Amino acid sequence: MFFALSEEQVALEETVRDYLGDRFGIDRVREVFEDADGDGHPAELWKAMGEQGWLAVLVPEEHDGLGLGMVDAQVLARAFGAWVTPGPWRGTVLAAEAIRLAGSPAQQAEWLPKLASGEAVGAVAFDNPWVEYGAVADVLVAEQDGALVLSARAGFDAVNVEQLDLTTRLARVSVRDSEPLAGSAPVVAELRDRAALLAAADLAGIARETVDRTVAYDIDRIQFGKPVGSFQAIEHHLADLHAAAAMSIHAVLYAAHALDAGLPDASAAVSVAKAKASDTAVATSGAMIQYFGGIGFTWEHDAHFYWKRAKRLARTHGDAAEHRERLAATLIG
Repeated sequence: MFFALSEEQVALEETVRDYLGDRFGIDRVREVFEDADGDGHPAELWKAMGEQGWLAVLVPEEHDGLGLGMVDAQVLARAFGAWVTPGPWRGTVLAAEAIRLAGSPAQQAEWLPKLASGEAVGAVAFDNPWVEYGAVADVLVAEQDGALVLSARAGFDAVNVEQLDLTTRLARVSVRDSEPLAGSAPVVAELRDRAALLAAADLAGIARETVDRTVAYDIDRIQFGKPVGSFQAIEHHLADLHAAAAMSIHAVLYAAHALDAGLPDASAAVSVAKAKASDTAVATSGAMIQYFGGIGFTWEHDAHFYWKRAKRLARTHGDAAEHRERLAATLIG
């Protein structure tokens, strides 16, 4: 079966990547990264995400959203991975998805337009009390006893925790007051799949970008009178990484389509995508450090942004081993 992005989705990807490159490139990411005491939530970038419709991608049109699907959302997530973009985009999109899937009409009317526009910041908490951008969230969706609850800002406490990947911020969250999302029990697993898929898409973006940057550098870098990339040991390894990055992107794309279409293999496809993208992004970002030579190990180079983000996201919403175990249980029992 031939499967690819539509012309509109390709244009969306190009637009997002170009916008980030022009307005919030790696130099701006470095400012966020090196401001360890900051909230990691640049106001101008957040405003742009709201104005560009990136926060509204999955919100229904009747609640001021775009009403698109996971294929479109993964396009955005891959672009954010490629630019190691900071900000609570994923948590906000997932909180909106939880409310869309399981919230009452009143909860949807109250929160979805705010999340779609960027007026409100969202966050989600599953098993891990460390929540992305919990300290700046206006609304938190948390899993409790197999169901989902919604907590407004006054109902939960959040304290930032130290971490290596400062392209985001993590907070330890405890919920004091919440209200149930009444229809949540049947959709907890679906929301977990959507969370894993968006993390996998970010990782796939990291994988593709780090391979491309490494190849470009090793074509230009000359040792012993030849480009480093022409040496067989490096050339063959980079070819393998290139193939793995391409497979990660296709795995993510199919999993997003399966979720949109409600296909019976959707959960299995998500596990394939998350396991593949996790392993690949860690491998490609590690190779970037190695193949950039001495400069790749330095704080001044960009490589550590990608490696640290890849290492964190590889464990977020299930690591590769967990998803392989889930896949084995699904396919062979």
